[in-house]
Amino acid sequence: MKRIVADPSKCMACRTCELACALAHADTEDLVEAIFEQGEKPRLYIESAGTLAVPLQCRHCEDAPCVAVCPSKALSRPSEAEPVLVDQQKCIGCAFCVQACPFGVIRLVPYRGDDGAPKRLAVIKCDLCVRRQAEGRQPACVTACPVAALEFKEVEEDSAGKRSRLALEIVYGKEM
Repeated sequence: MKRIVADPSKCMACRTCELACALAHADTEDLVEAIFEQGEKPRLYIESAGTLAVPLQCRHCEDAPCVAVCPSKALSRPSEAEPVLVDQQKCIGCAFCVQACPFGVIRLVPYRGDDGAPKRLAVIKCDLCVRRQAEGRQPACVTACPVAALEFKEVEEDSAGKRSRLALEIVYGKEM
């Protein structure tokens, strides 16, 4: 499975990824309308960690605690090769998943379904831009990042790269 990999040493906290994410999930291509009129929210967040800016998003855990605690089955993973998805129509706004998420990246937001029901709270989280992927495109945040701090990689490819860098650091005694 592919995932979004962040390099905090490259991130300059411009929040372009957040804007691209909100726009990718909106019903419009107009940024002002998407954010201010529709109230669309990003599904990833830039957090400060000392001198670094760290892009955070759902890690689509193998044994996702958010899915396990969801009483309405609004959170699900269709298969192991797919991301954890939210069905906002089923979400009852209980926030169990928010509390269970080890990364703190699931948020409750006001939601009004297509049925015209009054606004209520429902969760949002990164879905790896499944609609964009179905069209052969990468997640919006990855495409929008002006400094390539975000990459969309196979999990094993990312792990192999980290192992290689660590091995070089051990052999040469310095960060590579």
